[in-house]
Amino acid sequence: MAKTIDEDLSQMERDIRQLKIEYEQYFGGGKKRPPSEIEWRIDTLLKRYSDRGAEMNYGHRYRYSNLVQMYSKYREMFRKRMKQKEEGTVQRHFGAAAREIEAQRAEAQKRSEAARPKAHLPFTVSWDDPDHESKKVEQLYAAFRDAKEQAGEETESLTVEAFQKFVRQKTAQLKKQQDAHEVEYVVTLEGKHARLKARVKS
Repeated sequence: MAKTIDEDLSQMERDIRQLKIEYEQYFGGGKKRPPSEIEWRIDTLLKRYSDRGAEMNYGHRYRYSNLVQMYSKYREMFRKRMKQKEEGTVQRHFGAAAREIEAQRAEAQKRSEAARPKAHLPFTVSWDDPDHESKKVEQLYAAFRDAKEQAGEETESLTVEAFQKFVRQKTAQLKKQQDAHEVEYVVTLEGKHARLKARVKS
């Protein structure tokens, strides 16, 4: 059975983390060879989705971009470490270098987020069926994520897939309860909390 984009991206993320672990073992003397097979698997998935960008939604593209950035940083670090190993000039522990790269990646992501235009709040959108208006769902998701970030709330657990499932169920529930054709969603900041409210549009 063919894997979904989410499954492939999750596999890619696991492979990148495993690659880091196995390179650390290799540089530390625990493995005789670098993890070339994992590297090949990651490269294959990256190439596949670089050619299929149109098939990915906003959340997929955002996640893919972060994975590419993470992998590129690691690849550059591995390349330098490999050169040092070959020349016998290893200068510091790989774990420290890895933590430094993680910190740099996190900082770069923060700068990227800060540069991205934030949603104007309150943000309002309405639809009859979210499955037929995916662009609006992505806009609502981005606005809600922005609101949570502005409120200082964590956003790691907020995924596009879970959000799509929520609005699909909520829309169907409200339409059934109130015999309506359209449901409106509003994202607001109330105090230090992001709020997402749904109501039948009159």
